[in-house]
Amino acid sequence: MRNKVTIQDIADALGISRNTVSKAINNSGGLADATRDKILQKAVEMGYKQFSYISAAASAARDAAPETPAAPAFQGEIALFTTVFLTKPHFASLMLDTFQQEILQLGYMMNTHRVTEANLRDGTLPITFRAEQVKAIICIEMFHREYDEMVCGLGYPVLFVDGPAKRGGYSLPADQLYMDNSTEISRFIHDAMKRGERRIGFIGNPYHCESFYERYLAFAYALQMEGGTVDERFCIRYNHTDEIVNQLYTLDELPDLFICANDFVAGDAMRALFSLGKTVPEDVRILGFDDSTESRRSRPTMSSIHIHTQIMASEAIHLLMSRIREPSLPFRTVYTQTELIERESTQR
Repeated sequence: MRNKVTIQDIADALGISRNTVSKAINNSGGLADATRDKILQKAVEMGYKQFSYISAAASAARDAAPETPAAPAFQGEIALFTTVFLTKPHFASLMLDTFQQEILQLGYMMNTHRVTEANLRDGTLPITFRAEQVKAIICIEMFHREYDEMVCGLGYPVLFVDGPAKRGGYSLPADQLYMDNSTEISRFIHDAMKRGERRIGFIGNPYHCESFYERYLAFAYALQMEGGTVDERFCIRYNHTDEIVNQLYTLDELPDLFICANDFVAGDAMRALFSLGKTVPEDVRILGFDDSTESRRSRPTMSSIHIHTQIMASEAIHLLMSRIREPSLPFRTVYTQTELIERESTQR
């Protein structure tokens, strides 16, 4: 069995440093175009994992019978713009694993470009961005509206996975992909209120992003549909864990249930409650969103709403590829199914 090609193998073959090869492969800047091209070509020739589809396609084309169609030629880069490090707990990390594997089969590579605070402030592009090789841009954790509008005006097909809150219904001129933020929250609240749990609160900043806003609206609408109202005492629109503690401390009573904007918020809420001597689910029940690894590792385990990341990856590819082929298509907004996962934090 052939050993996996490493960055060190490529460096040794070219007689250069491992750090230089890493910069070229990760498109982290600081290299002359000729040097970068030479390194990437060697990576393709040696079958490095990120480019193995290209070398495999070339071998297949040489060895195959004439009637066997060749694999797609290299098409260019899909640039990922993000303001955060997308670590494993983030739902998009799993989505991007599938996304990257699939676009490789179509002849595209994905490079990540970190959008810094300075970029947001000055309206500048990341220093790693190479306009000449980019075919489309996918944006994740990009919630700064003015900057997002600038990205939409660059002339590339752009897809937002989530985006800034649509205050007043105002939307970006781009394709957008979301998870279903409403159905499972509404159903969960419906069932809770049928059991007599009428005091339900929400924790999270609704204006952080469109998904948070939609989750808050689902919470408020579900209460209304069941004959209840939003009790502002139980709505904690916070930015820091200390703010949750401070607001919880002022309450004369706790609600029966808190709906949290995501699992990270739910984790902060559980820690805040524990610091005040309260227990979950005995004193209050907690529901998160994303079904992250944190939801399964917390104590008690956290009920959450699962995002089907593979389906989101497939939809992201469809939206981008169709936009590349037909730039004049009307902008589309797509929602993918979510699923309630009940664990200890909502048990009675």
